[in-house]
Amino acid sequence: MDDSIKRWTAKRKTALVIEIIQGKTTVAEASRSFDLSPSEIEGWIDDAKRGMESSLRVNPLDIRGQYEKQLKDLQEAYGEAMLELRARENTGPCWNEPLDRHRSEPNGDADDKCSRASSRAFSLRASRCH
Repeated sequence: MDDSIKRWTAKRKTALVIEIIQGKTTVAEASRSFDLSPSEIEGWIDDAKRGMESSLRVNPLDIRGQYEKQLKDLQEAYGEAMLELRARENTGPCWNEPLDRHRSEPNGDADDKCSRASSRAFSLRASRCH
């Protein structure tokens, strides 16, 4: 490795840690050669060990499955939110009024429209609670 390194990128740190793991150099030698503290180099080694353990523990297919499930859940939530938004837009002022008022009014179409939208919104809310 080059002795005049000014900036320690992840790639350079990795190369040094690999040399130490392979026994090509020691922490003390690297510390003297690159004017770094031994604790800094040991920290890089610890980080590398944690990274290796993590990468060996998780199968990339498992991560993909988790992302796909999360995406599916988000798409379902988005769809439900859009249905509720459309229900609110379609019902207009009846959304916030009590259902008893609409039941007593003789306007059949408006009453049906409001009750259908209210039932749909209620079922959406109920499904989220379970």
